Amino acid sequence: MSLANPLVRGVGAPPVALGAAWGAAYDGRAGPLIDCSQAVPGHPPPALLAEALGRAAEAPAVARYGPIPGDPAFRAAYAAHVSARYGTEIAPERVVVTAGCNQAFVAAIVALARAGEAVLLPTPWYFNHQMTLAMLGIEARPLPTRPEDGFLASPEAVEAAIDDRVRALVIVSPNNPTGAVYPPAAIERLFAICRERNIALILDETYRDFLDPEAGPPHRLFGMEGADTHLLSLYSFSKAYAIPGHRLGAVVAGTGMVGELVKVIDCVQICAPRVPQAALAADGMIAALAPFRDETARAIAARAALFRDTIAAVPGWDLLQIGAYFAYLRHPFRGVSSRIVAEALAERMGIVALPGSFFGPAGEDFLRVAFANVGDAAVAEIGRRLSRFRLD
Repeated sequence: MSLANPLVRGVGAPPVALGAAWGAAYDGRAGPLIDCSQAVPGHPPPALLAEALGRAAEAPAVARYGPIPGDPAFRAAYAAHVSARYGTEIAPERVVVTAGCNQAFVAAIVALARAGEAVLLPTPWYFNHQMTLAMLGIEARPLPTRPEDGFLASPEAVEAAIDDRVRALVIVSPNNPTGAVYPPAAIERLFAICRERNIALILDETYRDFLDPEAGPPHRLFGMEGADTHLLSLYSFSKAYAIPGHRLGAVVAGTGMVGELVKVIDCVQICAPRVPQAALAADGMIAALAPFRDETARAIAARAALFRDTIAAVPGWDLLQIGAYFAYLRHPFRGVSSRIVAEALAERMGIVALPGSFFGPAGEDFLRVAFANVGDAAVAEIGRRLSRFRLD
């Protein structure tokens, strides 16, 4: 008999690891492996940041424990950045620094909900969000979305799903896995519902830096009534700064919630990694890296356009949504499990993508492709291989 917690035992293996295993079984027959399974930057951090990371690592102080909510200089730098991005003053005291955005989500959920309560997750959902809730005994209540609505949760569906067990609504924008982007008015309407029904909005903005650099702020929530009590904004430095291995994320919340988040983080990691905090806090580094972030966003937008054109020329494959890092495809093998399709695609054609079934109910017809990870030549090669791919 297993001694493992049955709630943990009941959660599936990490999906990206499964994709890696499928890729490892590929024999190279179609050409080099093309790994589109995970949102990981395909380039190193810019030299300016790499040099700052090296300098920061040499300082003896950063090898010690730091303040649980984050180093003051970094909290101030990030608060100033968010304030400028959204046009609303954010106090450093509202920032909690985490070891990546996954830890930010875990801390937010533990601080908000307990076993037996529920959190609304629009489907398709980000699998680590569902896994976290399942391990904690919290209901991940599916909130179905439709391709024809751009995979956006509707206010009506949110209203109907809230009962006295619901503690929060989770929105990921730009979305993982679909790439869908919630317009500012849509996010603001959903937040108003959360405030009116006295639940929290957990807004995961990991991919916000890949929106159009010339566009306005993604939303105006920080200046709305209830932002200090009902909003938790999550962010990751992994993608836009190309430092996923340094594990750096952040939460902007009300000062009352900050104290609760700190309790959780103290029990999980005590403090976030200090080297990237020191590097990004120094000498206006976040502002200095704006050209790098903007250039990366434009490059990925161009790759998205190439991917869209490439898939349009492949018979049977439908691109339902694309944005930021991800494309959500409908495969042509109706009635076949998306896991079977994804595994065969990896092992026979050397394209590693994740099946829609990993992202919640009603995902059997879909695959998620992390197109931003690969170069333009690989995108063209994906089209050629998909055209030749057969299951029989």
